[in-house]
Amino acid sequence: MRKSLKAVAAGAACVVAGAALYGAGAAGAGQSTANSTHEPYNIGVLVKDIDTYYGTTADSDGVYQASPDSPYAKDLARLDGDARSYIDKAARKAHHRGERPAVVFDIDDTLLLSLDYEKRYNYTYNSGTWNDYVNRADRPAVFGSPELVRYAASKGVEVFYNSGLSEAQRAAAVENLKKVGADVNLDAGHVFLKDKANPPAYLKDCATPGTWNCTTVQYKSGTREHIEDDLGYEIIANFGDQYSDLDGGHADRTYKLPNPTYFVG
Repeated sequence: MRKSLKAVAAGAACVVAGAALYGAGAAGAGQSTANSTHEPYNIGVLVKDIDTYYGTTADSDGVYQASPDSPYAKDLARLDGDARSYIDKAARKAHHRGERPAVVFDIDDTLLLSLDYEKRYNYTYNSGTWNDYVNRADRPAVFGSPELVRYAASKGVEVFYNSGLSEAQRAAAVENLKKVGADVNLDAGHVFLKDKANPPAYLKDCATPGTWNCTTVQYKSGTREHIEDDLGYEIIANFGDQYSDLDGGHADRTYKLPNPTYFVG
C-alpha cells in the first residue's frame, strides 16, 4: 500500500537525515510510520527539507527536477560507487563458480524519478492522476541508475526489473526506460509487472485470476524466487527505493535508494 507524505511524515524525515545505502543483512530493519504520542514532524518544514534534499527546481517547462549537486545526488553517487565495485567482484565470483548472476531493479524512484508528480499533487497519491503521469512516459532518470543497469550488463550480469506498476502500464514503462538509457532486457521475460487479472502461477499462494491478495513483499520476493529457482539465476544485488522492494530474501545484497516522498508497505 502506498502512503502519502502526510501519513509518514516522521518516517520520511528519518530518510532525509539518514544514510542512503541499504546493504547486505539490513533488510529486516524496515521503515515504520509514526506511532508516537509526541507531536509529529511538521509537514510544512518536512516539505522544505525534502526540497533542500533534492535541490528541487522547476525547469523551463515547469517540470520539477532534482539538482545534480544536491544531497540526494551525492547519496546516489556513493551508492553507485559501492554497487559498481560489488557487482564487479560478485559477477566474477559467480561466473567462476558456474553460476548465472543477475541483478534486479525496481522502476519507480529507483530508475525513473517521480519528484514532479509528488510536487504537483502535494505528496498525495491518486490512482487516476498517477496512471496519467506514468503513461506520459517522460519521467527523468534517477541519477546514475540507467548507467548502473548498463554497467551490470557489461559485466555479464542478467538484468531484471521487478515493479509495482501494472501490466497495463507496460508500454509506457518500457518507452520511458528506453528514453533514459536503461535499454537493457526490456522484454516481458525480464520486466515483471503486476498482473492482477492473470497473476503468474508462482504467486499462487497470494493471487489467483481476478483475486490479488499479495503484499508488496510477497509479490516482489516471490518474483525474485521465481528468477532464482525457476529461471536459474543467482541474484547478486537487488535495488529499490522502498524497504518492501528489498525484504523477503532471494538476493545476496540489497541497496536502498533514498526516497523521502512516500512509503510503500
